[in-house]
Amino acid sequence: MAIAAATPTQVSVPDQAFWKITLRLMPYLALLWCLAWIDRVNIGFAKLTMLDDLKFSEAVYGLGAGMFFLGYFFFEVPSNLLLQKIGARKTLMRITIGWGAICMAMSLVSTPTQFYVLRFLLGAFEAGFQPGVLIFLTSWYPAHRRAQAIGLFTSATAVSGIVGGPTAGYVMSGLAGAGGLTGWQWVFIIEGAVTILAGSAAWWVLKEKPVDVNWLSADEKSAVMSEIKADNDTRPDRPHRFGELMANPSFWLLTAIYFCLVAGYATVNFFGPTAIRELGFTQPTTIGWIISACSVGGAVFQILMGRHSDKHEEVRLHAAFAIAFGAVSLAGVGIFLGQGNVYLTIACLFLAISGTASAFPVFWQLPLGLFAGTAAARGRGGDQLNCEPCRLFRADIPRLHERCDRDDQRRPPRGLRGRAMRCLTHRPCAKATLGSCGPRPHQMIITAASNPSRRTGCGTAPCPG
Repeated sequence: MAIAAATPTQVSVPDQAFWKITLRLMPYLALLWCLAWIDRVNIGFAKLTMLDDLKFSEAVYGLGAGMFFLGYFFFEVPSNLLLQKIGARKTLMRITIGWGAICMAMSLVSTPTQFYVLRFLLGAFEAGFQPGVLIFLTSWYPAHRRAQAIGLFTSATAVSGIVGGPTAGYVMSGLAGAGGLTGWQWVFIIEGAVTILAGSAAWWVLKEKPVDVNWLSADEKSAVMSEIKADNDTRPDRPHRFGELMANPSFWLLTAIYFCLVAGYATVNFFGPTAIRELGFTQPTTIGWIISACSVGGAVFQILMGRHSDKHEEVRLHAAFAIAFGAVSLAGVGIFLGQGNVYLTIACLFLAISGTASAFPVFWQLPLGLFAGTAAARGRGGDQLNCEPCRLFRADIPRLHERCDRDDQRRPPRGLRGRAMRCLTHRPCAKATLGSCGPRPHQMIITAASNPSRRTGCGTAPCPG
């Protein structure tokens, strides 16, 4: 009896395997992404003294900050295509070492042209990192487990503010004049050197696929690959080719949305320290700690948003809410900063970082779920006839049956029943998804899911659903 009572609480082989994968991969990938953002936005803290030292105008700074994204734009696609050829381990190591070296070279800037060129090169080297990691994760997680993993990864975006702010403040205050260098020069040197060391470890830490590692058992590897294969099999019609991508209206819509999201988050990072200084805080260390405190919300809400999205297996509304919330809060920063209201400005800055940062993990589920292969490497888009509720429900049928067998549940989880009904009410693909299962497919699915002993239709027979 004691053994029987303990059985429901035992961890299944797939859950144990994916927990191992998360512990092995995500801390390292999150560290690299944290360093990427620190090296990307440390210019916001360097600006506090760099502009006066080099006699740069605000226009020079703004153009130089934006040159990063120009390099990112031109080199993101080539970098991701190279990842398809040489693998994630070599690509991520190349990227991190390259951008670390460029970050260190920023300490040598003395003219606007040098500033523009190095910012462009920083964007070029860093371009393929985040998309490359997200493509890499599709080889390790099925869709229904991926949002939380992406949330853990992208939470490093906000963590970079928590860590990077005080670090830059202390370096600028404590090392100013050391070795004949200014504080902002030491910021670039130290943070770039740390990135090079961390990136070099990719060769030993990362493997291409679960079957390549020695820290998963044979059963765990089989369970992981089975879930990934089942997930891929539920999405047979995703566009693979570049031409299909460019002709898909959803590609341009998602691109525009992501542009606005990144623009908002970059504004907070590039000009946040300056905004805090305008409120009357002059010490770099104090400014760093204020930015760090505001970034806590982003780190927490990224993880919570990813977990909530996974739990309810819904992406679009989560992404829309987070983006809208961040946009309204960012507008509040501008309004209250103009009024000189210290408390409301900082509060809106906290909310703006929380909203925009928490949108990243759920947003990236959209292109990853809607494109495959080369198309996923090159851009973002959607297959409107293969709607999200249908794909998610079809992917859940095996897991739902397994859960009914294990726990003897008479009804499936509420979220799965809801997705089944949303699937059937989506007219463009309901017939293609469930049409061959019989005259009343929704009754067959819910009956089979609710009572394993009466499985019919989609529960047992070969069926597109």
